[in-house]
Amino acid sequence: MNGLTGHTVLNALVSLVVASFSTLSLSDRASTSGSAPMAHEPPPTPRITILYDAFGKNTSMKKDWGFAAFIEVNGKRILFDTGDNPDIFAQNVKAAHVDLTRLDFVVISHRHGDHIAGLLYLLKVNPTVKIYAPMEGLGGIFGSLLPSSYYRKADELPPEMRYFDGSPPKVIKFGKAWPDANLELIDSTTEVAPGMTLIAQVSDVQGTKELKELSLAINTPDGIVLIVGCSHPGIDPIVAQAARINTHIHFIAGGLHLVRAPDSVIGKVVTSLKDNWKVDWIAPGHCTGEPTFVALMQAFGDRYLYAGLGTVLELGAPPHVSF
Repeated sequence: MNGLTGHTVLNALVSLVVASFSTLSLSDRASTSGSAPMAHEPPPTPRITILYDAFGKNTSMKKDWGFAAFIEVNGKRILFDTGDNPDIFAQNVKAAHVDLTRLDFVVISHRHGDHIAGLLYLLKVNPTVKIYAPMEGLGGIFGSLLPSSYYRKADELPPEMRYFDGSPPKVIKFGKAWPDANLELIDSTTEVAPGMTLIAQVSDVQGTKELKELSLAINTPDGIVLIVGCSHPGIDPIVAQAARINTHIHFIAGGLHLVRAPDSVIGKVVTSLKDNWKVDWIAPGHCTGEPTFVALMQAFGDRYLYAGLGTVLELGAPPHVSF
């Protein structure tokens, strides 16, 4: 074969390959190249996974006093509290196959150690995640700002005896336990995403007076889904605030802080939730207390959902439990 003939044949082969490739569909080309378009990931079924608590059935997770829950609802992935021990929190997160790098935001309900210690692990794997926490006053572990006008001045003192030599800044900034964390402090009830509201309350209960706590109220087509950490201010005022968003309280999960309460107090709370607020479903955990579990089961019947460690609370119609 001379050069001219070889050149002609080569051109013909190239033309044939190009023509054949042009007849392939888009999906055929993607398959041939090994880079098929990524399918759209469907939104997860609305649910709450209990990541930290002192009771439960899941043998791959470790029980410990504290609370943490992973919430998937309204297209958002939310971590609510982080438990009492970073190593146990890490173990339970991995056992539940929860990806902390894909969170939309985190809510820390209040400053108690059994709700915040897992932040140490969370910030290792997702250091920039948005974290909502309650705004506290002087010395709050999440950081705080106070006007220098809050303390009395004594102008007769020499500068070396005065705070800031007698010329303080207008605002004094106090440090936080996690200086690099992406913290946003919440001082009043605030909507942080469409249909998602952080309810800010202050405890007036003996032993936790002035403790600030956040609860998460999610407005769904079925009504309010309310997640509480410890309910130190009382579950009644928290529900009352949530009812301003939507009077239909569909689902409550978390701690009700009745672990040491007498039967008379427990009875009043149970009656209020069932008869006054007409809560559809309840899934109590953490500091709710064993006698309160009994009372709520008796009152709510099959509308009481077990919420031990590792439980997945499916928020479909009707809500149910899976493991």
